[in-house]
Amino acid sequence: MNFKTIGISALINAILTIALSLIFLPLSFLGPLIGGFLASYLSKGYEDYDEMNNADGAVLGGISGGIGGLIISLLFLLGIGDISTVTASISSIIGGITGGFIITGYIILELSIILSFVLGLVGGIIGVIVKK
Repeated sequence: MNFKTIGISALINAILTIALSLIFLPLSFLGPLIGGFLASYLSKGYEDYDEMNNADGAVLGGISGGIGGLIISLLFLLGIGDISTVTASISSIIGGITGGFIITGYIILELSIILSFVLGLVGGIIGVIVKK
């Protein structure tokens, strides 16, 4: 695996997701898709063989998406990005629970990692298909 490619794809994932969430929140799903796509499309394969299949692309895209999801959630929790509507709705649902900020932060962390991971998987598969 080429960890430089995965790391750069994860950073592109995070930057695009934050930028697109500031511009128009529903477009923020494109960040993980593009990050997963780049991770698998730019990868040269593994040590044993040069050909990649859809499972290999899904693995590379998933790793890139998971790392990107961690970066995204940390940036959202630090206040970078327009996630106030999501946090307000989650806070209103769990309003009576003590420590609402901690629970809201945890929910945002989990949702961003899971969504970025799944969309990275899809982007990785698309990258392998386009590469062939």
